[in-house]
Amino acid sequence: MLHIDADALDRAFDETALADSPGAMFRDGCEQPVRHHHAMEVPGEPDATLLLMPAWQPGESVGIKVASVFPGANSRGLPAVQASYLLLDPHTGAPLALLDGARLTVRRTAAASALAARYLVRGDARRMVMVGAGALSQWLIRAHMAARPSLNHVSIWNHNGDKALAQAATLRAAGIPAEAAPDLEAAVRQADVVSCATLSRAPLVLGDWLQPGTHLDLVGAFTPEMRESDDRAMQCATVFVDTRAGATKEGGDIVQAVDSGAITHADIAADLHDLTRGNHPGRGSDREITVFKSVGAALEDLAAARLAYDRVSS
Repeated sequence: MLHIDADALDRAFDETALADSPGAMFRDGCEQPVRHHHAMEVPGEPDATLLLMPAWQPGESVGIKVASVFPGANSRGLPAVQASYLLLDPHTGAPLALLDGARLTVRRTAAASALAARYLVRGDARRMVMVGAGALSQWLIRAHMAARPSLNHVSIWNHNGDKALAQAATLRAAGIPAEAAPDLEAAVRQADVVSCATLSRAPLVLGDWLQPGTHLDLVGAFTPEMRESDDRAMQCATVFVDTRAGATKEGGDIVQAVDSGAITHADIAADLHDLTRGNHPGRGSDREITVFKSVGAALEDLAAARLAYDRVSS
């Protein structure tokens, strides 16, 4: 059985192939039961959560991600979230590879946004704003720039301005034109693409800031209690999601906008299944505002894991 760590994953992946891979799986179909959430008591510390995300394509590929969230781990200098991915032989069930689940998750998450961007971002988009400077932000920036090579300027905003400055410097050293944005509203008002990857529980990007033709990519806020945009952003845009089942149950931006009456489930124009199968064309005009809300899908992990295994083992 192969062990594929974070560095090996980065060597195996390129942004284009990483977006192509889930695109084919969304188009062709994949079995992905609702993810399992199990609360676990940790004596003397906050409760932990165990998550299981299986997916399979009969005769093609089988895998499962095991993730854990132990809030108390931070006090020990360890990340609260840990994950591993087990890829199995689709004919025998024998283990093929164990992959670094944390790196796999951030790379496939960015790839889903890039896949959506192919349908939803204007072909002449130039300016991108990244809201958040965490582990996912650099991969979202790289993924969007690969999906739309016309992007030539990146602004990064973070509650902690020093983190935005540091992330911008890291990207510039890698040849990506990036700078820190001190004023989020001003940056968003000039943006063609706005990508958010935060744990915010209150709206950060307001609909009144979005200019005609903007694409808003909402990646954080993966529980119903979290939110990165306001009701107005949902109302003024054409709304797309990665999967309807996931986004309408777990994506706070969608759940709260529906609960308030700002939108209904019927206002979701399409998901990635629809877009990749040609059931919806995506962006309809250069002045249309689009929103893409993702919460993650097990098929995205499986697609990325299979791509990594094929390249590492060849």
